[in-house]
Amino acid sequence: MTDTHCHLDFMEPPATLQALEAAADFQAILTIGTNPSRNRNSLRLAEAYPRVWAAVGLHPTEAHILSPELEADLEELAKHPKVRAIGETGLDFYWHPETRAAQYKALEAQQALAQRLGLPLILHIRSAKESDQAEQEMAEWLRLNRPPKFVLHAFGGHPRLVEIGLELEAYFGLAGPLTYKRNTALREVARALPESKILIETDAPFLPPEPYRGQPNHPALSRLTLAKLAEVRGLSTERLEALTDANAKACFGF
Repeated sequence: MTDTHCHLDFMEPPATLQALEAAADFQAILTIGTNPSRNRNSLRLAEAYPRVWAAVGLHPTEAHILSPELEADLEELAKHPKVRAIGETGLDFYWHPETRAAQYKALEAQQALAQRLGLPLILHIRSAKESDQAEQEMAEWLRLNRPPKFVLHAFGGHPRLVEIGLELEAYFGLAGPLTYKRNTALREVARALPESKILIETDAPFLPPEPYRGQPNHPALSRLTLAKLAEVRGLSTERLEALTDANAKACFGF
Protein backbone atom coordinates (compact mmCIF):
# COMPACT_ATOMS: atom_id res chain seq x y z
CA MET A 1 0.00 0.00 0.00
CA THR A 2 1.17 3.55 -0.72
CA ASP A 3 -0.25 6.81 0.62
CA THR A 4 0.97 9.36 -1.90
CA HIS A 5 -0.26 12.46 -0.06
CA CYS A 6 -0.65 13.06 3.66
CA HIS A 7 0.39 15.66 6.24
CA LEU A 8 1.88 13.71 9.12
CA ASP A 9 2.94 16.86 10.95
CA PHE A 10 -0.64 18.20 10.93
CA MET A 11 -1.81 15.17 12.90
CA GLU A 12 -1.98 15.01 16.69
CA PRO A 13 1.27 13.49 18.07
CA PRO A 14 -0.26 10.11 19.08
CA ALA A 15 -1.84 9.77 15.63
CA THR A 16 1.42 10.67 13.95
CA LEU A 17 3.25 8.04 15.99
CA GLN A 18 0.60 5.46 15.14
CA ALA A 19 0.92 6.30 11.44
CA LEU A 20 4.69 6.05 11.56
CA GLU A 21 4.54 2.70 13.33
CA ALA A 22 2.16 1.50 10.61
CA ALA A 23 4.54 2.68 7.90
CA ALA A 24 6.23 -0.72 8.00
CA ASP A 25 3.08 -2.11 6.35
CA PHE A 26 3.30 0.41 3.51
CA GLN A 27 5.49 0.50 0.44
CA ALA A 28 5.77 4.25 1.02
CA ILE A 29 4.10 7.24 2.66
CA LEU A 30 4.66 10.70 1.18
CA THR A 31 4.23 13.51 3.70
CA ILE A 32 3.72 16.93 2.18
CA GLY A 33 5.22 20.26 3.18
CA THR A 34 3.23 23.47 2.88
CA ASN A 35 5.55 26.21 4.21
CA PRO A 36 9.17 26.52 5.41
CA SER A 37 8.64 25.09 8.90
CA ARG A 38 6.36 22.28 7.74
CA ASN A 39 8.78 21.41 4.95
CA ARG A 40 11.41 20.81 7.62
CA ASN A 41 9.01 18.84 9.78
CA SER A 42 8.19 16.59 6.83
CA LEU A 43 11.83 16.10 5.99
CA ARG A 44 12.72 15.21 9.59
CA LEU A 45 10.04 12.51 9.59
CA ALA A 46 11.29 11.18 6.27
CA GLU A 47 14.84 11.04 7.55
CA ALA A 48 13.75 9.08 10.63
CA TYR A 49 11.61 6.42 8.92
CA PRO A 50 12.81 4.42 5.90
CA ARG A 51 9.42 4.17 4.19
CA VAL A 52 8.43 7.80 4.72
CA TRP A 53 9.35 10.33 2.03
CA ALA A 54 8.78 14.07 1.76
CA ALA A 55 7.54 16.69 -0.66
CA VAL A 56 8.51 20.31 -0.07
CA GLY A 57 6.61 23.32 -1.29
CA LEU A 58 4.55 26.40 -0.60
CA HIS A 59 0.79 25.87 -0.40
CA PRO A 60 -1.28 28.41 -2.36
CA THR A 61 -2.82 29.70 0.87
CA GLU A 62 0.73 30.61 1.97
CA ALA A 63 1.84 32.01 -1.40
CA HIS A 64 1.96 35.59 -0.11
CA ILE A 65 5.13 34.79 1.88
CA LEU A 66 7.15 33.87 -1.22
CA SER A 67 10.50 35.66 -1.40
CA PRO A 68 13.87 35.12 -3.09
CA GLU A 69 15.19 33.79 0.23
CA LEU A 70 12.33 31.32 0.53
CA GLU A 71 12.84 30.17 -3.06
CA ALA A 72 16.52 29.52 -2.35
CA ASP A 73 15.64 27.66 0.84
CA LEU A 74 13.09 25.53 -1.00
CA GLU A 75 15.60 24.61 -3.66
CA GLU A 76 18.17 23.59 -1.06
CA LEU A 77 15.65 21.38 0.76
CA ALA A 78 14.44 19.88 -2.51
CA LYS A 79 17.89 18.47 -3.24
CA HIS A 80 17.69 16.17 -0.21
CA PRO A 81 17.57 12.51 -1.35
CA LYS A 82 14.36 11.82 0.58
CA VAL A 83 12.46 14.60 -1.20
CA ARG A 84 10.48 13.12 -4.07
CA ALA A 85 8.18 15.95 -5.19
CA ILE A 86 7.61 19.69 -5.19
CA GLY A 87 4.40 20.94 -3.64
CA GLU A 88 1.82 21.13 -2.83
CA THR A 89 1.29 24.23 -4.90
CA GLY A 90 -1.58 25.39 -7.08
CA LEU A 91 -4.64 27.64 -6.89
CA ASP A 92 -6.95 28.02 -3.89
CA PHE A 93 -9.76 30.55 -4.27
CA TYR A 94 -11.75 29.09 -1.38
CA TRP A 95 -9.68 30.51 1.47
CA HIS A 96 -7.69 33.38 -0.03
CA PRO A 97 -8.97 34.50 -3.45
CA GLU A 98 -7.36 37.89 -2.87
CA THR A 99 -3.87 36.34 -3.20
CA ARG A 100 -4.52 35.06 -6.75
CA ALA A 101 -1.54 36.90 -8.25
CA ALA A 102 0.79 35.64 -5.50
CA GLN A 103 -0.52 32.10 -5.98
CA TYR A 104 0.39 32.18 -9.67
CA LYS A 105 3.85 33.50 -8.86
CA ALA A 106 4.45 30.73 -6.32
CA LEU A 107 3.05 28.11 -8.69
CA GLU A 108 5.35 29.18 -11.50
CA ALA A 109 8.41 29.28 -9.23
CA GLN A 110 7.71 25.76 -7.99
CA GLN A 111 6.99 24.45 -11.48
CA ALA A 112 10.38 25.80 -12.61
CA LEU A 113 12.08 24.17 -9.60
CA ALA A 114 10.39 20.83 -10.23
CA GLN A 115 11.49 20.92 -13.84
CA ARG A 116 15.10 21.83 -12.95
CA LEU A 117 15.34 18.95 -10.48
CA GLY A 118 13.33 16.42 -12.47
CA LEU A 119 10.70 16.05 -9.74
CA PRO A 120 6.92 15.73 -10.07
CA LEU A 121 4.75 18.72 -9.19
CA ILE A 122 1.82 18.22 -6.79
CA LEU A 123 -1.14 20.47 -7.60
CA HIS A 124 -3.84 21.62 -5.16
CA ILE A 125 -6.95 23.10 -6.81
CA ARG A 126 -9.89 24.52 -4.87
CA SER A 127 -12.54 27.01 -5.93
CA ALA A 128 -14.94 29.11 -3.92
CA LYS A 129 -18.34 27.53 -3.26
CA GLU A 130 -20.58 27.24 -6.30
CA SER A 131 -17.64 28.07 -8.59
CA ASP A 132 -15.12 26.20 -10.72
CA GLN A 133 -12.81 29.15 -11.35
CA ALA A 134 -9.72 27.47 -9.90
CA GLU A 135 -10.28 24.31 -11.97
CA GLN A 136 -10.82 26.27 -15.17
CA GLU A 137 -7.78 28.49 -14.58
CA MET A 138 -5.57 25.53 -13.65
CA ALA A 139 -6.61 23.70 -16.81
CA GLU A 140 -5.60 26.71 -18.87
CA TRP A 141 -2.32 27.09 -16.96
CA LEU A 142 -1.53 23.44 -17.59
CA ARG A 143 -2.33 23.82 -21.29
CA LEU A 144 0.10 26.72 -21.56
CA ASN A 145 2.90 25.45 -19.26
CA ARG A 146 2.74 21.67 -19.79
CA PRO A 147 4.78 20.45 -16.78
CA PRO A 148 6.54 17.17 -17.61
CA LYS A 149 5.22 15.24 -14.59
CA PHE A 150 2.48 16.30 -12.20
CA VAL A 151 -0.22 15.04 -9.84
CA LEU A 152 -3.76 16.37 -9.64
CA HIS A 153 -4.05 16.00 -5.87
CA ALA A 154 -7.41 15.06 -4.27
CA PHE A 155 -8.84 14.90 -7.76
CA GLY A 156 -12.50 15.89 -7.88
CA GLY A 157 -13.37 14.84 -11.43
CA HIS A 158 -13.72 18.25 -13.09
CA PRO A 159 -14.28 17.57 -16.83
CA ARG A 160 -11.79 20.16 -18.09
CA LEU A 161 -9.10 18.82 -15.76
CA VAL A 162 -9.86 15.28 -16.91
CA GLU A 163 -9.41 16.42 -20.50
CA ILE A 164 -6.14 18.30 -20.01
CA GLY A 165 -4.88 15.73 -17.49
CA LEU A 166 -5.30 12.92 -19.99
CA GLU A 167 -3.68 14.99 -22.73
CA LEU A 168 -0.63 15.74 -20.58
CA GLU A 169 -0.45 12.28 -18.93
CA ALA A 170 -1.14 13.57 -15.43
CA TYR A 171 -1.33 11.36 -12.39
CA PHE A 172 -4.72 11.50 -10.65
CA GLY A 173 -4.65 11.33 -6.82
CA LEU A 174 -7.85 9.79 -5.47
CA ALA A 175 -8.74 10.29 -1.82
CA GLY A 176 -11.59 9.82 0.67
CA PRO A 177 -14.21 11.78 -1.34
CA LEU A 178 -14.27 8.90 -3.81
CA THR A 179 -16.20 6.96 -1.14
CA TYR A 180 -18.81 9.66 -0.40
CA LYS A 181 -22.33 8.54 -1.27
CA ARG A 182 -23.17 11.53 -3.45
CA ASN A 183 -19.94 11.42 -5.47
CA THR A 184 -21.26 9.18 -8.22
CA ALA A 185 -19.85 11.50 -10.92
CA LEU A 186 -16.34 11.20 -9.47
CA ARG A 187 -16.66 7.42 -9.35
CA GLU A 188 -17.68 7.39 -13.02
CA VAL A 189 -14.58 9.43 -13.89
CA ALA A 190 -12.38 7.18 -11.73
CA ARG A 191 -13.73 4.12 -13.52
CA ALA A 192 -12.39 5.43 -16.85
CA LEU A 193 -8.98 6.85 -15.88
CA PRO A 194 -5.92 5.05 -17.30
CA GLU A 195 -4.85 2.37 -14.85
CA SER A 196 -1.22 3.52 -15.09
CA LYS A 197 -2.13 7.03 -13.88
CA ILE A 198 -4.17 6.48 -10.71
CA LEU A 199 -2.75 7.05 -7.23
CA ILE A 200 -4.23 6.48 -3.78
CA GLU A 201 -3.87 9.20 -1.16
CA THR A 202 -5.46 10.28 2.10
CA ASP A 203 -4.61 13.97 2.58
CA ALA A 204 -4.59 12.96 6.26
CA PRO A 205 -5.67 14.34 8.65
CA PHE A 206 -8.15 15.80 6.14
CA LEU A 207 -10.72 14.18 3.77
CA PRO A 208 -11.48 10.98 5.71
CA PRO A 209 -13.36 8.29 3.76
CA GLU A 210 -16.74 6.82 4.66
CA PRO A 211 -17.63 5.84 7.36
CA TYR A 212 -15.14 8.13 9.14
CA ARG A 213 -16.33 11.51 7.88
CA GLY A 214 -16.01 14.13 10.59
CA GLN A 215 -13.07 12.32 12.20
CA PRO A 216 -9.33 12.83 11.67
CA ASN A 217 -8.01 10.89 8.70
CA HIS A 218 -4.83 8.78 8.82
CA PRO A 219 -2.84 6.76 6.26
CA ALA A 220 -4.30 3.37 7.21
CA LEU A 221 -7.70 4.56 5.97
CA SER A 222 -6.29 4.70 2.44
CA ARG A 223 -7.38 1.07 2.20
CA LEU A 224 -11.03 2.17 2.23
CA THR A 225 -10.45 4.40 -0.78
CA LEU A 226 -8.55 1.56 -2.45
CA ALA A 227 -11.44 -0.83 -1.81
CA LYS A 228 -14.00 1.58 -3.29
CA LEU A 229 -11.86 2.18 -6.36
CA ALA A 230 -11.39 -1.57 -6.82
CA GLU A 231 -15.16 -2.00 -6.66
CA VAL A 232 -15.72 0.79 -9.18
CA ARG A 233 -13.17 -0.60 -11.61
CA GLY A 234 -14.14 -4.25 -11.17
CA LEU A 235 -10.74 -5.33 -9.85
CA SER A 236 -9.62 -7.22 -6.78
CA THR A 237 -8.12 -5.05 -4.05
CA GLU A 238 -4.90 -7.04 -4.36
CA ARG A 239 -4.63 -6.27 -8.07
CA LEU A 240 -5.42 -2.59 -7.60
CA GLU A 241 -3.00 -2.30 -4.69
CA ALA A 242 -0.20 -3.69 -6.87
CA LEU A 243 -1.14 -1.32 -9.71
CA THR A 244 -1.29 1.82 -7.58
CA ASP A 245 1.93 0.91 -5.75
CA ALA A 246 3.66 0.56 -9.12
CA ASN A 247 2.21 3.89 -10.29
CA ALA A 248 3.44 5.64 -7.15
CA LYS A 249 6.92 4.19 -7.68
CA ALA A 250 6.90 5.36 -11.31
CA CYS A 251 5.77 8.86 -10.33
CA PHE A 252 7.88 9.47 -7.24
CA GLY A 253 10.76 7.01 -7.57
CA PHE A 254 10.24 5.39 -4.16
